[in-house]
Amino acid sequence: MTATAPPDATPGPAGDTEDATALAGFGYRQELHRSLGRYASFAAGFSFISVLTTVFQFFAFGYSFGGGAFFWTWPAVLIGQLLVAACFAELAARYPISGAIYQWSTRLSTPAFGWFAGWIMVIGQVVVVAAAALALQVVLPAIWSGFQIVGGDPAPTTSTGAANAALLGVILLVLTTIVNMLDNRIMSAINRVGVTAEIIGACLIVVLLFTHVEHGPGVTLHTGGQGGAIGALLVGSFTAAYVLIGFDSAGEMSEETHAPRRTAPRTILTALAAAGVLGGLLLLAGLLAAPSLTDGRLATEGLSYVLTSSLGNGIGKALLVDVTIAIAVATLAIQTAGSRMLFSMARDGVLPFSAGLSKVSTRTGVPAGPALVVGGGAAAICLLNFLSPDAFLAIGTTCIAMLYLAYAMVTGPLLLRRLRGGLPTGGTDESGRPLFSLGRWGIPVNALALAYGLLMTVNLAWPRAAVYDPAGGHWYFQWFTVLFVAVTVAAGAAYRAYGRRPSPAAEPAESVA
Repeated sequence: MTATAPPDATPGPAGDTEDATALAGFGYRQELHRSLGRYASFAAGFSFISVLTTVFQFFAFGYSFGGGAFFWTWPAVLIGQLLVAACFAELAARYPISGAIYQWSTRLSTPAFGWFAGWIMVIGQVVVVAAAALALQVVLPAIWSGFQIVGGDPAPTTSTGAANAALLGVILLVLTTIVNMLDNRIMSAINRVGVTAEIIGACLIVVLLFTHVEHGPGVTLHTGGQGGAIGALLVGSFTAAYVLIGFDSAGEMSEETHAPRRTAPRTILTALAAAGVLGGLLLLAGLLAAPSLTDGRLATEGLSYVLTSSLGNGIGKALLVDVTIAIAVATLAIQTAGSRMLFSMARDGVLPFSAGLSKVSTRTGVPAGPALVVGGGAAAICLLNFLSPDAFLAIGTTCIAMLYLAYAMVTGPLLLRRLRGGLPTGGTDESGRPLFSLGRWGIPVNALALAYGLLMTVNLAWPRAAVYDPAGGHWYFQWFTVLFVAVTVAAGAAYRAYGRRPSPAAEPAESVA
């Protein structure tokens, strides 16, 4: 692709012309509308993480395996992810391009390796969208029994609860797909309002639960009885691992952000840090305010049970409405990130149907094709819940493992680049300040980030029968994550070997100016 300045740059702040010119330096025209400010960029990362969505969705699972001690897996995972986020912040400053993981990995390694990183990431994002949409089942029936459309037990681990989760999830995906095909200013406005409501709601939940404490902090020292203390905590860490992903979305939206070299690195870190602190407080407050730690409800109903039992149906259900908003906004944001990844790869001509997937409406400034593909793919995955309630956990853990693997396919080449001479030096952001850099801490931080990511990927994908197939008889759920990753890689390899592969345009100069 020939680097050309956009003839029809979107009107906006004076810096937008410079941003478009900088993008042209990487070989791309400014097609997406650049309309996101700092808070919108923060909202993109925070809404993907969405502590209310994910903590409510996976609290019961974490407690059922790790007991109260699963709380301590939260700060451990947060530290690991902050190491990864610091590496990503450096890359966001130097390569402010949509398709962050794909673009970063390609420029740090080879086009083939970068393609697989992007392929694994985008498939993982489709699965994450499905997992987020399924979270509605955790809260809607608790607000009103009428939301249990299928009838029967609403618990996601039952056949009726799993089927209803699929139905609610597909309905939500239809709505988010429609929004994602509108102007990105509408999507951004919904994101900002949703994130603001989520932060306010999460803070209220934390404060209210801390005023209804039933137990002392010693409860965080008791592990569950499944698999011994170490095994229980390794599985209990799935909760934190599932929550604290998606902070790279701020980098994913770089081509739609004003002054991305200055904004994206900071919002990547602040979104993760804010979500980490708030989520940790939610976990602790939930454990301390739980009416009972032994009646089994905390391990099946999770935080929804704590809210309605401790705060009463009125306040509890009102707060669950806020959780519902957070789930809807999270699903929207994750779908947006996946759409931008598809668009970025299609723009380079390295995907099937690239011409259609890379088309951007001049009126809306968004690629509609990728939104349809991500939404349709996620809806299809949601339907797996009709097969068995075990699909709920299989889908959730698979998407985390896919993203962790894709992250490692960035931090790995980045570490090699550092050892061979480092990242491109020099250059300034839009305010004239030096680009974000880890400096002399780069190698140790990067090495720890890679080691953490690889170990957590193995932990997530390990085929534990007690976790993935507790009822027995569904070997494919026990091995679901391993099989899904293998099929994803095999399908990608088959396409690259036998499919139509136009010459990619993903190898422009590595200018950081």
